[in-house]
Amino acid sequence: MRGTLFIVAAPSGAGKSSIVNACLARDPNIALSISFTSRAPRPGERHAEHYHFVSADEFQRMVANGDFFEHALVHGDLKGTARQSVEPQLAQGKDVLLEIDWQGALQVRDQVPEAVAVFILPPSKEALEHRMQKRAQDSDETIRRRLAAAREEMSHYADFDYVIVNEHFDTAVGEMCAIFTASRLRRAAQEVRHAGLIRALLAE
Repeated sequence: MRGTLFIVAAPSGAGKSSIVNACLARDPNIALSISFTSRAPRPGERHAEHYHFVSADEFQRMVANGDFFEHALVHGDLKGTARQSVEPQLAQGKDVLLEIDWQGALQVRDQVPEAVAVFILPPSKEALEHRMQKRAQDSDETIRRRLAAAREEMSHYADFDYVIVNEHFDTAVGEMCAIFTASRLRRAAQEVRHAGLIRALLAE
């Protein structure tokens, strides 16, 4: 049975990566697709673990070759999901999670309408700004630019199936994991997964 594609998006600073990483640690049945980006690594980031870091020229070459499932310009940097990071795992029945921005999410939904999309919101504008500043990885100018972009990003929440407000981290993680579980229990998926059992139960 083909795996489920999950999409998670949020404005910068909403806690998306922390929630996703906590869910992945709990759920061994889902794999994170590592995105490509043209930006330089931040302190503590490692190639092929947090992102595949490539030059802008290499990124554009991959675009020209049709290598990307989705790609977009995000805060001045190119980001994208390579097809080879997603399709083989889905075909093998593995669930795959894309941690991407709303632009990429819409591209993916056009190609995979059955994908399950989740948007994460901060509990307030003040909390969003505080989290950006606390991260201490970006300049004041970058933070101002990201805050200005956050309202536009958050306006696209209606394009997603589920919305999580990350006010209490543990609660948000539990809600995300619940979405994964509920998606796997949908009737169509269960009919395939338990076809033999259903036939036996309904046999006269």
